[in-house]
Amino acid sequence: MDPFALIIVSLLGALVIWLLVLGRYYPGSGADVVDWRPTRSVDVEVELELRDVAEMLEAQNRRRRARGQAELTEEGMEQRVAADRREMAARRDEYLADQDLEGLLTATNLRRRKRGLRDLTVEQLSAELADRAPAERPGGASSAPGSPSGG
Repeated sequence: MDPFALIIVSLLGALVIWLLVLGRYYPGSGADVVDWRPTRSVDVEVELELRDVAEMLEAQNRRRRARGQAELTEEGMEQRVAADRREMAARRDEYLADQDLEGLLTATNLRRRKRGLRDLTVEQLSAELADRAPAERPGGASSAPGSPSGG
């Protein structure tokens, strides 16, 4: 190796090692060096969050009173949010099921094309899967006559 390159690599390595040792054995923390302090404590943040929720609920209730609707309570809002989350989860599950079905349809049609059969539609595949579902046992094995486990 070239002596100049060896000297540069050695100095660079020594610098990295020196910085690591300095960081490890420095008595304070990085926050002390830059004199950083959190602007607010956790207790203040929680208090502000609760006040914000109360203010938003009051503003919404003011609008609801002006329209002649019943006022909302915090519990009512929590129930509404929970219902919205359940609805979003149901829609997500439905979407993922559709995606799974599309993937299964693609794979099935590829196998059918290799055998010279015509492609299935989503409706045909869904009907075929619905016909198979009652024939399966909870363990996943088929109980249909003529199947390997059904006798």
